Amino acid sequence: MIGLSIDAIQVGDRAEIVRQVTGDDIAGFVEAVGDYNPVHSDPEYAAATSFGEPIAPGIWTAGLISAVIGTRLPGPGAIYLSQSLKFLRPVKFNDTITARVEVLEAHREKNRMRLQTTCANQHGEVVLTGEAIVMPPKRRVVYEPARDGAGWIALWTLAPWAWATQTAAAGVMLALGAMSFAAGAADGPGQP
Repeated sequence: MIGLSIDAIQVGDRAEIVRQVTGDDIAGFVEAVGDYNPVHSDPEYAAATSFGEPIAPGIWTAGLISAVIGTRLPGPGAIYLSQSLKFLRPVKFNDTITARVEVLEAHREKNRMRLQTTCANQHGEVVLTGEAIVMPPKRRVVYEPARDGAGWIALWTLAPWAWATQTAAAGVMLALGAMSFAAGAADGPGQP
């Protein structure tokens, strides 16, 4: 991946990525951010909404814009400063989303650029639109992520420890709750 400096960027430059929405993507996102809105994860609940089925969180779709900015234009080293968003249509599981950015302005003296940001589904329907302000890297950045998967292996091997810690914390909370309840019951009814 190559991060472009402001001097290498012109008004009208464009970049995009394409991603299919999967249940695993949405489940991972919901778990990572804690957005347990059932319209994203409960087919029975979502069937009773105007959408008729689960939809992707809007911010998941907006995250695809971040991926374009961080990997394509301007690329590695870019700093995302602001983003306006307007969600126009729902994104459903198995939709194929194309996230695009286009340079509207390049302010070389401030090292800032303004981008038009859009996401469209496989039917060409725009599902999200907005504008972003981005600070590109001061110098060209060449970045090649590790291909050996060592980072993912490290996270995967640490995951059981995180699960164990969460389970232990939950056990402690349950024990404290039970002790508090038992102490309250020993005091008799009506006692503070």
